[in-house]
Amino acid sequence: MNDVTDTSWDDACAAARAALDNADGLVIGAGAGMGVDSGLPDFRGNEGFWKAYPPFAKLGLGFTSLANPRWFVDDPALAWGFYGHRLELYRKTVPHAGFELLRAFAATLPLGAFVFTSNVDGQFQRAGFADDRVVEAHGSIHHLQCVARCGRSAIWDAHESVEVDPETLRALRPWPRCPACHALARPNILMFGDVAWREDRTSMQEQRLLHWLDGVSDKRIVVIELGAGVAVPTVRRFSERLAHAAETMLVRINPREPDGPSGTISLPLGALAALRRIVPVNGQP
Repeated sequence: MNDVTDTSWDDACAAARAALDNADGLVIGAGAGMGVDSGLPDFRGNEGFWKAYPPFAKLGLGFTSLANPRWFVDDPALAWGFYGHRLELYRKTVPHAGFELLRAFAATLPLGAFVFTSNVDGQFQRAGFADDRVVEAHGSIHHLQCVARCGRSAIWDAHESVEVDPETLRALRPWPRCPACHALARPNILMFGDVAWREDRTSMQEQRLLHWLDGVSDKRIVVIELGAGVAVPTVRRFSERLAHAAETMLVRINPREPDGPSGTISLPLGALAALRRIVPVNGQP
């Protein structure tokens, strides 16, 4: 593979397009930057987070402070205010056109595509990607688990709507409850400092991905990574490991942190802008 990291954007886009034209299958790695073009807030740094959530700025609480399971014990109204607002936001958000570009292109490939994402928003499924072809490495806000770890419930769909005071961003009762023991429920999301996250669902997703990868080891797979930063490097590490182990092309799309290992095609663009440049449409090269 040629190292095109230092070439112009046009050359890098052409190299990415050529890789996709010759692919048998696609692995899509996605971080938080994938959702920005859908209008979802950018949580990069406290300034970006507080711009989206001013009441938390008054409390001096940043994203990493709030995304902690202790609040479900210490202050459930605060915890469910934060996650309840995000749950409704993700339910209402329409995935941007880049999702459909990827989905339609993957449908033309012999092996289709598999998604590995650190996002908890469910946007890939909402955009039409098959649920059994998505790995949600940090869990999903659309699924819940019991705070009390009662052992009688596992992980279940989040059907509830959580009413949130728009001024304080605190959740009004009733809060979601465990269907088995009626203790407080929480999102099935891997939070910071989280030792209680139930990883059963994500583990099953990962097993499906590994089985798929075993079956395509001799095929031409392209890894396309979108909006995955270094602050939470789960997706970047996965993409780099896969590309190295399978001697597969890695296309990294990131407006701020596009660089990668030797051989990476680096595009310093937003997800939608890059996908419009590189993804073949209707089989056209």
